[in-house]
Amino acid sequence: MKARELRELGDEELRQKEAELARERFNLRFQQATRQIENPMRLRIVRRDIARIKTLLRESARKKAERTEG
Repeated sequence: MKARELRELGDEELRQKEAELARERFNLRFQQATRQIENPMRLRIVRRDIARIKTLLRESARKKAERTEG
């Protein structure tokens, strides 16, 4: 997913998407270990999507913290 698409989602939706991708990553890693993975690039894509989501969640948390302080 593109960061632009992820920015349109709310915090709760991002957390759900992160959990979904974490499950997919687990399954892909299991497939890789048993040499049954069909698309090895999918593992990289999922890992980067998780990082994007975590970055957006962190940005959102920082903005909320700045609003309460300022």
